Amino acid sequence: MTLRFSLLLTLLLCVNLSAHAEGLLASVDRTRLNSGESVELTLESKDVTQFGKPDLTPLEAQFEVRGTRQVNQLTSLGGENQATTRWIITLTPKENGSVVIPELHLGELSSESITLQVVQGQDQAAANDLAPVFIETNLDQDNVYVQAQAVLTLRIYHSVSLYDDSSLTPLQLPDARIEQLGESRTYEKLINGVRHGVIEWRYAIYPQHSGELMIPALVFSATLVDAQPTQGQVPQGAKPGKLMRLSSTPQLLQVKPQPATWPVDAPWLPARSLSLGESWNPEPDHSQVGDSLTRSLTVKAEGLSSAQLPPLPTSTVNGLRRYPDQAQLSNQNSERGLIGTRAEREVLVPTHSGNFDLPAVDVLWWNTHEDHLEHSSLPARTLQVANNPSLAVDTPVSSATNNTPPPPPLLWAWKLSTLILACTTWIGFGLWWRARSQPAVHRAAQTGPSPRTLLDDLKRSCLANDPQATRQALDAWARQQPETLADMAARFVTLSDALDGLNGALYSETGQYWQGEELWRAIRAIPVAERVQEPVADSSLPPLYPK
Repeated sequence: MTLRFSLLLTLLLCVNLSAHAEGLLASVDRTRLNSGESVELTLESKDVTQFGKPDLTPLEAQFEVRGTRQVNQLTSLGGENQATTRWIITLTPKENGSVVIPELHLGELSSESITLQVVQGQDQAAANDLAPVFIETNLDQDNVYVQAQAVLTLRIYHSVSLYDDSSLTPLQLPDARIEQLGESRTYEKLINGVRHGVIEWRYAIYPQHSGELMIPALVFSATLVDAQPTQGQVPQGAKPGKLMRLSSTPQLLQVKPQPATWPVDAPWLPARSLSLGESWNPEPDHSQVGDSLTRSLTVKAEGLSSAQLPPLPTSTVNGLRRYPDQAQLSNQNSERGLIGTRAEREVLVPTHSGNFDLPAVDVLWWNTHEDHLEHSSLPARTLQVANNPSLAVDTPVSSATNNTPPPPPLLWAWKLSTLILACTTWIGFGLWWRARSQPAVHRAAQTGPSPRTLLDDLKRSCLANDPQATRQALDAWARQQPETLADMAARFVTLSDALDGLNGALYSETGQYWQGEELWRAIRAIPVAERVQEPVADSSLPPLYPK
């Protein structure tokens, strides 16, 4: 009974600690907004032991709580069901400046505080204030460098209800690359005491030429909901309301050329910030010959898309075979635009022991926020590689390393060895003489696979383009050869190149594209005298028609 009680108490304690570890997750759709605008706060809980709703009382001091809705979701992962509850709360800040969403509590769970920046919005024109629907457009900056980022924000304000058939013409610029920053988002804003709904689009614009860039007007169309429907029959499929169209104001953007101080031979990288990262799998602290070390390099730039990031500089190090993979590109939306990421991965395989110096990785870029040239770099690194005991059989041992002559043997040892040699010689001669009078004996069957069978297995796996099976068949065939595979590769260039292709298929993700015909041709190109041949059966048979 005591044991059951202890196990139950331990289980309840673990559940309680897990619930506290997950906590109450809080997030907002944006952290910067204009005065009078609303923001959506999302509280998420995965603790099924907590009931009720979060306590929203701490919000009343600095926010107007305009609405709350609850969303329950059940997901299945790995055969286990996971329940998630979300509360989506619409808030309107009462003050400008730095406003903090305080910690909120749900039973014993609590969320972390979130800081918002509420800025004073620009006053709209009197005509716009009176219009039921109007458009506002603005650029985050009036001038940018060529290929640098400018963020265009377009907002539709409406104090009347709209049907869901609204549309906006696409933004097209022949001399610029355009990236839409996520989907359109909606919220509310209080203007002159009137609450307006807001539909917002954001675009990242990258001019490709210096000079003036005119951003054209965009046309928004929607159907206004008629608060007093007209009398009579309405045609089927038609919406009782007024169709309206609005055009935004064209924007002029000044594009500056590359600075004169920028090096001519360096790729142009105008970014707000740029960082480099490096990771290893496994860590190369205790590396041995033949180990595969995966090195990952990541460059992340704020204000550039991943397509604008060039390949990172690489260098060849003697004794380290490189097998690079295809770069992975990704983009992330932020309040200030795009954050582009380029991740490069390569497999390094040391071929001998010693120290290998990896040079520093340096990226040159232009800081558009502070307007000057900057360097981001990873320091140089030295890999210390030790001998691999499992590969010692393939490593030739140099006799020159032992300079101490062996001690001379004793005289009686020479006499004993001479006597043994003489005895074995006479015994061998007697056995030979006796064997002359014996009938021929068939050759004993060879144990294990024959050289011919191993060669056929190697051919079959090569022509099937299977790198794993080829590696196994190649090792089995090489064990019956008079020299090691490394020695044969050193003497035959075609075999060395074919082995590099096989290792590349084994150590990288592109192994499925490996073609084994080149390796098979290299094996067949080795002279017959260099390979072990299968014993030929005794052909000393009597003639079919003796004379």
